Amino acid sequence: MHQLTLAEIARGLADKSFSSEELTGALLARIKSLDPQLNSFISITEAQALEQARAADARRAAGESGVLLGAPIAHKDLFCTRGIRTSCGSRMLDNFAAPYDATVVARLADAGMVTLGKTNMDEFAMGSANESSHYGAVKNPWNLEHVPGGSSGGSAAAVAARLVPVSTGSDTGGSIRQPAALTNLTGLKPTYGRVSRWGMIAYASSLDQGGPMARTAQDCALLLQGMAGFDANDSTSIDEPVPDYSATLNAPLQGLRIGLPKEYFGAGLDPRIADLVQASVRELEGLGAVIREISLPSTQQAIPAYYVIAPAEASSNLSRFDGVRFGHRCEAPKDLTDLYKRSRGEGFGAEVQRRIMVGTYALSAGYYDAYYLKAQKVRRLIKNDFMNAFAEVDLILGPTTPNPAWKLGAKASDPVAAYLEDVYTITANLAGLPGLSMPAGFVDGLPVGVQLLAPYFQEGRLLNVAHRYQQVTDWHTRAPTGF
Repeated sequence: MHQLTLAEIARGLADKSFSSEELTGALLARIKSLDPQLNSFISITEAQALEQARAADARRAAGESGVLLGAPIAHKDLFCTRGIRTSCGSRMLDNFAAPYDATVVARLADAGMVTLGKTNMDEFAMGSANESSHYGAVKNPWNLEHVPGGSSGGSAAAVAARLVPVSTGSDTGGSIRQPAALTNLTGLKPTYGRVSRWGMIAYASSLDQGGPMARTAQDCALLLQGMAGFDANDSTSIDEPVPDYSATLNAPLQGLRIGLPKEYFGAGLDPRIADLVQASVRELEGLGAVIREISLPSTQQAIPAYYVIAPAEASSNLSRFDGVRFGHRCEAPKDLTDLYKRSRGEGFGAEVQRRIMVGTYALSAGYYDAYYLKAQKVRRLIKNDFMNAFAEVDLILGPTTPNPAWKLGAKASDPVAAYLEDVYTITANLAGLPGLSMPAGFVDGLPVGVQLLAPYFQEGRLLNVAHRYQQVTDWHTRAPTGF
């Protein structure tokens, strides 16, 4: 049963080939057996999962038939889950059990999904390798000596290893799409405001967005359907109707205009990945798409702009973790200042401390205009580039990452080298656009992804193109040896 996609699980539950309780039990046993190799879970919620599965079976027996009813899922450990530890991969929140469910968690639970556990992640979603977690690094199931990407690396590894069919992730600068590419998954970052951020512990509030991670575009469509929609609790949520994403999966691609940014194919891109991108272009041309070269001239400014804006917002958001109201508190503080200093110094890891310091500096008197304000102006230029491009093309295609997954620890002493792995993904967050990564081949036995970007609220088109591509390729069907 562990090889079934979400769509296949829905059919199996509907025709009574198996029950949700049977499926949940099988996957929990698989997690216990295999996850010690991967470290993809922080918490396994066995008792709650079996209770939810029995409730889902009872609902089906009473005549309900929702496509997500009884299907298993794992949540990235920054989505608050009532009564269950929500740690953000940090010592700071190791003892925090959320008193409420995030909107995403609540919506999927109401649809009948069964939560198997909370997945490992870079601390407070800060990282591209899932090596900064307080609970240890996550391993890539395709090669246990390599990283799975981050910050949603635990969610990616769990789905890639067939421990769970789908998972939630969050994407601040590529943290759904990059690990999806490095583990052979389909991962979707929706338009900013499409999915509620209420109950999703913030890293950078103007960039963060939750989204689905799965093996297929069809599964992402089913999961996004349950996640998306307006939420009055979230001031950044957009009141925009949610279309039926599954209804347009098989729409023809005839005449679809796809742009290839010339800036994406310069120095820094592994030429073998460039070849795989061109191979995917040929497949899409065979399906009727028309390919054009375009320019996104502000691309080279994206990384410096992002690494001012995101740390600045992080320094503000993480100021609430002070050892007073919740989270880690130091032992026997001498006074209030000592409480703050030692609680934060002990609770936050090195990468989080680094970004807080950078962000605080960028926001400080005398440097705000020189750094933060200038970065926001660059952000506007990046958005304008996309708007100009989308006047000429319907979608933009390119590599998701410049390189395949690197070895654990290879970039640990050089944070900037890790930051450069986000070069193709962060622009979508800066502009608030939807983006999707889909499997496109392998380099040295490690998966490679191709990224699609679309205008605002065109998630359906991204899923349509990825689905049609997956109908004529088999990269997404391949599983790592041993899992």
